[in-house]
Amino acid sequence: MQRLGYELYATGSTLNAIVDAAIDARPVSDLTGFPEMMDGRIKTLHPGVHAGLLARRDKPEHMEALRLHELKEIDLVCCNLYPFVETVTRPGVSFEDAVEQIDIGGPTMIRAAAKNSDSVVVVVRPERYAEILTALHAGGPDLMMRRRLAAEAFAHTAAYDSWIAAYLHGDDAGFPQELPFAGRLARRLKYGENEHQRAAFYAFGPDPGGLGSAQQLQGKELGFNNIQDAAAAFQLVSDYDQPAAAIIKHMNPCGLAIADELSRAYVRAFECDRTSAFGGIVAVNRPLDRTTAEHIVQIVTHVVIAPEVLDESTEVLARRKGMIVLSVQPPRRGLFDYDVRSVPGGFLVQDWDRAGFDRAACAVATRRSPTDAEW
Repeated sequence: MQRLGYELYATGSTLNAIVDAAIDARPVSDLTGFPEMMDGRIKTLHPGVHAGLLARRDKPEHMEALRLHELKEIDLVCCNLYPFVETVTRPGVSFEDAVEQIDIGGPTMIRAAAKNSDSVVVVVRPERYAEILTALHAGGPDLMMRRRLAAEAFAHTAAYDSWIAAYLHGDDAGFPQELPFAGRLARRLKYGENEHQRAAFYAFGPDPGGLGSAQQLQGKELGFNNIQDAAAAFQLVSDYDQPAAAIIKHMNPCGLAIADELSRAYVRAFECDRTSAFGGIVAVNRPLDRTTAEHIVQIVTHVVIAPEVLDESTEVLARRKGMIVLSVQPPRRGLFDYDVRSVPGGFLVQDWDRAGFDRAACAVATRRSPTDAEW
């Protein structure tokens, strides 16, 4: 940056890190003429920063205002926000610690730079650094890249605010008047339900559990339909305390069974509909052992989901090289703990159904009541 003629300004630990790397940098207080105060809560909220960000270079009166008040133009903002999400997803974090990680100055600078993106480059993701440096060396970024970075910046601060709102709202206050969601891109998908539809998979936060944190152990690239079916199968077996196996195809169960052993549960599920099980999705709620794996690979299966895949079963599953195998842990009850369904023009939201099977709540509609074994 310095070789390109930029002067660097930074605050706090960022400034220290730059200086420790033997790079010349100056404190932001040199721009504001005002020291940091209130334990760092006030650092960049000052015309010395925001006038330089928001001044339109094509408006002479804006540039004259900068000159009149002896303020500098700011041409690039690179900002990583306080780790609020990482803080509130840790167990046992106090309200005071969470609130102190709500960044105010950072989002304000990002939004100001993004609003004036024709003149100011805004960078919010470290993975963009190399791309931005290349563009700067080539005399850019061009207008299209600036607009793309601005969109990414506004999305970044919107997602950040969504987490703050969800945390402050809490679990027991009912549904809020406005309900934003903050998803992180987990993977881009080749296509959606049909080949002409674009698709992507987003996760709630850094480690939400469930399919948002799934580890793929083998197989081809996951697709949109794979994830939908995997979710249905995973939720189905999660309802049971006993060893359970489910086979799903096109969001419909081909088989579901419980037993005292996982392999027996799978065989029973398979016997429900041998034909439809071909090319299906299998989920189990116990570590996948070799015996169960031997049964699964007897037919074409697209996806297998288990909380753990034992070493003894990996070589068996590898016989079906294209078969996707996922290790999936239960989802964490996070801040976006809703079951959401899209409808034309909106979306439906409800609590997750965690009631499970309650024998006492069932009404027998036949002349004969089920035996204990049948229950």
